[in-house]
Amino acid sequence: MENIEVLRSKLVERIFSTNNVSFLQAIENLFLSVQPEGESDKYILSETQKEMILIAEEDIKYGRTISDDELRKLDEEWMK
Repeated sequence: MENIEVLRSKLVERIFSTNNVSFLQAIENLFLSVQPEGESDKYILSETQKEMILIAEEDIKYGRTISDDELRKLDEEWMK
């Protein structure tokens, strides 16, 4: 059986790559159906996610960011 982090990464990658709104809504409904009551606003982060947030906060602190417009231009160039 796959490591849980590997499985999560694969699922996240597939979710981000789809444009099928019905499929995404079905996934959302699945998550809602197994979510304990009263915990709708709680998220449990993995150690990897916590580390990524710390790295992102450091990037912001030291100005290692670009604007949304700049990012979109880079994406357009990359997609050519």
